[in-house]
Amino acid sequence: MGENIYFWIGFIVFVIIILSLDLGIFHRKDRKVPVREAIIWTAIWISLALIFCLLIYFKSGPGEGKVKALEFLTGYVIEYTLSIDNIFVFILIFSFFSISEKYQHKVLFWGIIGAVIMRAIFIFAGVTLINRFHWIIFIFGGFLIFTGIRMLFKSDIKVDPEKNPVVRFSRKIMPVTNVLHEGKFFVKEKNKLFATPLFIVLLIIESSDVIFAADSIPAILAITRDSFIVFTSNIFAIMGLRSLYFAISGIMEYFKHLKKGIAIILAFVGIKMCTSDFFKISVFYSLIIIISILLIFILASLTGKKESDRT
Repeated sequence: MGENIYFWIGFIVFVIIILSLDLGIFHRKDRKVPVREAIIWTAIWISLALIFCLLIYFKSGPGEGKVKALEFLTGYVIEYTLSIDNIFVFILIFSFFSISEKYQHKVLFWGIIGAVIMRAIFIFAGVTLINRFHWIIFIFGGFLIFTGIRMLFKSDIKVDPEKNPVVRFSRKIMPVTNVLHEGKFFVKEKNKLFATPLFIVLLIIESSDVIFAADSIPAILAITRDSFIVFTSNIFAIMGLRSLYFAISGIMEYFKHLKKGIAIILAFVGIKMCTSDFFKISVFYSLIIIISILLIFILASLTGKKESDRT
């Protein structure tokens, strides 16, 4: 299935249409995204991913379709779960620069376009490397285990935009204004082009996605090496990230234990990758384990929040 050019063309056209509708119709003006609207869009994106999963099932045939659909669904759950960690960082970045809520969607929109391009490069590079040099799978797996353990014992996320090398380099080659200028990325003053703080925020989000991709791409490669499945599940998760951000950014305090669950999922996927040559865990059981871990830590977070509210 991964070799069928029509699937690739159809999916890329679908992504272009959705992004065009998003920017050209649904979010033509800068505005705050209401929580209710964000929840609806989150449900729409999840529904689209599930419909796409069914299309994979029926298009691939009875035998292969079940395997491919499970691979897509597992990859999607992994990527969507890991994307929650992005939200923690986005909140810190927007807070640091005091970016108004009505401009946040615009930054995330253009950030996602950059993320789609970067993820495509990372995915094809990763698949090619594993297919040519099988031993790299152990490096990817070890990296995921290390990242999961470090995340498990690291209490807080610290983001210092001023130390970001991309930001420091951009400020050397282009002057930056101190005001937002109504949500513009660039302004012209006295015949000189200036970047605004909104553009700096976009650069930080783009560069942070490179770091997140270093975790997420190896994680999904532990499930499948089918480039089409890896790419589409990744892109569906990224496309739904904006609505998920606006849906839960205001209630992140209710999910304080979720980061530990994400860490354990990363470590589990890393172990699965490292042991795949002599002990295989089926995609179905991997999906069950990942969803179970996620639910356990969501419930633990909600229970802990209720107990703290009572005291």
